[in-house]
Amino acid sequence: MAGHLPAEAIEAFTADQKRMVAEGAAPGAAQPGTPLPDPELLDVQGNPTNISSLRDGRPAVVVFYRGAWCPYCNLALKTYQDQLVPALAERGIPLIAISPQKPDGSLSTAEANALTFDVVSDPGNQIASALGIVTAPSEASRSATKQLGIDLLEANADGGYELPMPTVLVIDSEGVIAWSDIHPDYTTRTEVAEILAAVAELG
Repeated sequence: MAGHLPAEAIEAFTADQKRMVAEGAAPGAAQPGTPLPDPELLDVQGNPTNISSLRDGRPAVVVFYRGAWCPYCNLALKTYQDQLVPALAERGIPLIAISPQKPDGSLSTAEANALTFDVVSDPGNQIASALGIVTAPSEASRSATKQLGIDLLEANADGGYELPMPTVLVIDSEGVIAWSDIHPDYTTRTEVAEILAAVAELG
């Protein structure tokens, strides 16, 4: 990717990435044993929904991603579609992906990556904020992103800059977090094998 970006953008993104890694996630963020908040979300058509209705009494794997504009996110979601979804389907466990982007961004994500799982919008990062996994790009990073034609204020449903740290949660049948993996470094993601191992622990 670096070969396609201006040097100034690479410098801004690299510095921001290092800052986010250094700051890390807040102590106790997305702690196992914590009930997952269940506010109103929006599906790809802009209709109201929530995690409990999508789970329908089942355990679930919940993935927080930054948006359709994020190449790392698209790569991860496509990998989960190809490698994780079939294994989860054998157990009757849904995969749910959440971002703060507008519903049309969720639709773009789903269509571009041929995703068969639910992709929903959480305006204002309600769940991510409650779990302590929200971050925000630096001013230099925001400027570089905008110069590349990506306006986060336009992409995000609440017109803000805040983004969730890439995070995977395994939720039990009661809606409680059984396992979590948070990535302050947005260029890294949770491996499929790790998720399946956590799901196996549900029994």
